[in-house]
Amino acid sequence: MPSVSAVLGALLGTVAAGVGLYLAFLALLTVPFLQAHAIYLHRVTLSWFQDVNEPEQWGFLRNQVTPFHLTTPDGETLHAWHILPLDVYRKNEKALRDEPAGLCRGIGGRKAFGLLKDDPDARLVLYLHGAAGTLGSGWRPQSYRAMSAAASGVHVLAIDYRGFGTSTGWPSEAGLLTDALTLANFAMSTAGIPPERIVIFAQSLGTAVSISLAHHLALQSPPTLCAGMVLVAPFADVELLTGTYRVAGTIPLLSPVAYFPKALTFFNKFIISKWPSKDKLAALIRRCEHLKLAQRESKYDITLIHAEDDSDIPWVHSEIMFWHAVNATRDLEAGLSLEGLESEKESKKSVLGAGGWEVEWRGGGGVVREQIVKHGLHDRIMSYPVVSLAIARAFSSSGSGTGNGG
Repeated sequence: MPSVSAVLGALLGTVAAGVGLYLAFLALLTVPFLQAHAIYLHRVTLSWFQDVNEPEQWGFLRNQVTPFHLTTPDGETLHAWHILPLDVYRKNEKALRDEPAGLCRGIGGRKAFGLLKDDPDARLVLYLHGAAGTLGSGWRPQSYRAMSAAASGVHVLAIDYRGFGTSTGWPSEAGLLTDALTLANFAMSTAGIPPERIVIFAQSLGTAVSISLAHHLALQSPPTLCAGMVLVAPFADVELLTGTYRVAGTIPLLSPVAYFPKALTFFNKFIISKWPSKDKLAALIRRCEHLKLAQRESKYDITLIHAEDDSDIPWVHSEIMFWHAVNATRDLEAGLSLEGLESEKESKKSVLGAGGWEVEWRGGGGVVREQIVKHGLHDRIMSYPVVSLAIARAFSSSGSGTGNGG
């Protein structure tokens, strides 16, 4: 029988080996190439052996989805999907079925594109997905269908960012913003859809991209303001995310280091993609609060949605995001502490029982909502009615639900 000292020696050796491997892993994360893989997970396609140019594999009708390519200003090729709403498809079923299926090399000549471009009442969701996977991965196809059911005539445009799926290039903070701008420019300039009839939807990583997109557009002269933005499972910024994020809800990145704040601060210095979402969201709202636009009664409609059982990104990130958003509607000297906001929220909160709760905060130029549901995990929630309802609300806030936004 082995002695106690031998058992303890073996145990300590195992622990030391584990610590050594983790420290080696942390060292590897400081290498930009490997760091990008850890943050974006762009090579984890989750749709292996499936052709993303055959959307019928995910239950869509023939040519209900048009796969096509967009070219970015810096020369990258993005794979994109245009998803038709079922009511529009039904009215044009024969013409759509008669067209060739698969990747479309000339989107401008397709029936589906004409149904978007030529309809003065068409509404459009720009869809920015999360880390890993492709347009056809996980719960994304189900969420496209749910969004198309949010209201009549809601089309969806979605892209795989550079480096994801069959899109060319390598992901970066600046690169993904360029990709989002390319999608927005296609929607507004090529398809001719005014921003008042566009809602931006995003989940997880996509929430950071969408906030950067909306912030960039709002800073233009004249500013471009979409009807609204729906953010599912957002994160405050990458530095805060590293202390809480678990890949697939199980594998921690830097959360063990979070017990040592100085060590976490040290490692965060090596992070290249910062994605400061809480600060950019606040800057976006402050910008909108000070804009004088006679034609827009509501200049922003932002909904944060998070599930309590999200084990990838804890819902405290939505709490932090909402806090920064609320303070952006107030004078600097009248800012609320996080604890002070929690007290204020109690009087505004709508408790929905097993459905969770929501709170709405109205600023001078718009509204921001926080909706916390009890169930939905990290991805499944995208297909839930709470998201479809938020999108419908956003369209209504700009008047695009009335059919006179042209």
